[in-house]
Amino acid sequence: MPATPRFEELDYRKTDIGDLILRKRTILSLDNLEVHEIILGDAYLMTSLFTEVEQALSRLGLASTEEAFPGAGARLDVVVGGLGLGYTARAALEHESVASLIVVDYLLPVIEWHEQGLVPLGAGLTADERCRFVHGDFFGLAVAKQGEASFDPDARDRRYHAVLLDIDHSPSNLLSESNRFFYSTEGLSRLAEKLHPGGIFALWSDDAPDEGFMESLRAVFETCESHIVSFYNPLRENESASTVYVARRAIG
Repeated sequence: MPATPRFEELDYRKTDIGDLILRKRTILSLDNLEVHEIILGDAYLMTSLFTEVEQALSRLGLASTEEAFPGAGARLDVVVGGLGLGYTARAALEHESVASLIVVDYLLPVIEWHEQGLVPLGAGLTADERCRFVHGDFFGLAVAKQGEASFDPDARDRRYHAVLLDIDHSPSNLLSESNRFFYSTEGLSRLAEKLHPGGIFALWSDDAPDEGFMESLRAVFETCESHIVSFYNPLRENESASTVYVARRAIG
C-alpha cells in the first residue's frame, strides 16, 4: 500500500497579488491528520487545522443579528467577505434564519476550488441554494457609495442584515495596503450604509483587541464590542487566541 504523501499540491496559480497554492498536508505528529492549507506568497491564508475563530465569527455575528432582528425566521441576508476554506460560510448557513448568503472573494481560483470539490466543504456550500459566490474585491464594493455598487452585482442598492469579514490578518496587518481606507471612519461609514438599520458588522482579527480600531467602530456604529476567542494549538501544545469584533448600526 503506497504511503500517504506528506505534502500534496492540489493547485498552483499565479495571481496579481502573489503565487497562490492549495495543498493537502499530512501531519505525522497528529496521527497522520490531513489538513488543507491555502498559501499566498509567503503568507498562510487559511488552514483546516484551526477553524474555531472563523466559525466563531459567524456564530457571534449572527447571534447579534438575530437579536437585532427578533423573529427573523428565514429572512436574513448575509455577506461574508473572504471564502478561504469555507468555514465562516458554512457556520453562517447553519443558522436557519439566514435566507441568502453572498460570499465575496477576490481570488477566482479559491471560488473554483469549491466549485470543483477540491476542498472538503466545497460540495456542501455549492449545493446550498442560499449560498452564492461572487468574484470581486470586497473592500472596493464595501466602500463604494450606496447605489453605485453592492456585494450583489444584480442589485446595486441592496442592503444586508449582516456583513462578516475574514480577509486581512487584522485591521493593521493587511494583505494589501489598498485595503487600509476601509478600516478608517469614512470607509466603515460607507460599509454601514449597506446595512439595514440595526444591521451587524463583524470582523475576525488575528491580533489582540485594538483600541484604536474600536474607536473607529464607535464613531460609526451605535454599539461595538470585542470578543477574545481562544483555541488549542496542537502543534505548539498551548492556547492561542484571536479577536472577533461585533458592531451594530443604529436603528434611527
